[in-house]
Amino acid sequence: MAFVGSVSAAKLGFSSAISQRVGRDRYAKRTSRASMGLAINLKGGVETFADELVETANKIASPGHGILAVDESTKTIGKRLASIGVENTEENRQGYRQLLFNCPGLGEYISGAILFEETLYQSSTDGTPFVDCLKSVGVIPGIKVDKGLSPLGGAESFETWCTGLDGLSERAAAYYKQGARFAKWRAVLQISNSTPSKLSIDENAWGLARYAKTVQDQGLVPIIEPEILMDGDHSIERTAEVQEEVLATVYKFCDLNGVFLEGSLLKPNMTVPGAEFSGTTSPEEIGAYTVRTLERQVPPSVPGIMFLSGGMSEEEASINLSVMNKAPRKGPWSLSFSYGRALQQSCLKTWLGKEENVEAAQEALLARARANSQANLGKYAPGSEKSLDAQGTFEKGYKY
Repeated sequence: MAFVGSVSAAKLGFSSAISQRVGRDRYAKRTSRASMGLAINLKGGVETFADELVETANKIASPGHGILAVDESTKTIGKRLASIGVENTEENRQGYRQLLFNCPGLGEYISGAILFEETLYQSSTDGTPFVDCLKSVGVIPGIKVDKGLSPLGGAESFETWCTGLDGLSERAAAYYKQGARFAKWRAVLQISNSTPSKLSIDENAWGLARYAKTVQDQGLVPIIEPEILMDGDHSIERTAEVQEEVLATVYKFCDLNGVFLEGSLLKPNMTVPGAEFSGTTSPEEIGAYTVRTLERQVPPSVPGIMFLSGGMSEEEASINLSVMNKAPRKGPWSLSFSYGRALQQSCLKTWLGKEENVEAAQEALLARARANSQANLGKYAPGSEKSLDAQGTFEKGYKY
């Protein structure tokens, strides 16, 4: 498949040294702009937290770091535990999360962790709150704040909108008090011959913008996540077309709602074809299309773009991210990761619910965290870190 206007794979790559230096330079420019005290027209309560929001967003997006997404609902983590023969009890969920958050060296590669509400208020077996476990190693706690998907009336039967705006301001204030410093809201769109509909795009983009403004007013950096499911047989060109329209609408509505972009992050898909697409697509094509899509629609004031893995295998997610960070681009943002399944699969399969496997499971987690840290710098060597996730974890119509 030829990418229109693309360069060869050889020309896509910077050297490792240049890639690493460019990442540091971009981070320095963002933080220096934030500290200059430039007058910005801030609306609502966000003015109180503006400096803190910028600091948090930039720390999460700092070079060589990304997000560990552990915000699965009780039902979804139950499926993960069942896959290794472990019962879905609060004690077992606590044990698994304790394994993750007490992992030695986690903060070297992970800057933020997205939590489910149960986890935000949960403690380790020695009584230490999980938020304190994370903060002690330099990992910023975050919180999933949406209340899930609901059918969207007037749209196609499988199109949805994201619920959770009612009472969000009060919940966000409570989450901040508990120690959270960023939030996540996942809107979902799906590609078919007739979708996503304009109604679906507008409804989900508006919800993301309202959420972002609401949590910023309470001191939380919003992660804006307009996920486009991999379901379908569409081409990478079709994905890019839809992504551009969705991102353009999201940022139009963010502007209308007065969202402070310097204190926000974006969590999109990589630009990939549908899971049932019959052709083949190289990491170089994915990188080129993704970068082009972002440069066309994402404002440069956004500090970081933290990709979701969307069911890709651990290795595939790392390779694609690394290639993308080698590609020449104009956009100043950090391109990093906010992976759930693509960080945890090997860890989960190693643990198997057994105390004697905890250390080995933590080593498996660190291996994938290190792989993605290197990928953020454009330095990941395929196969250099161990993975037990060869097939990936794509699920049709995936729900948290």
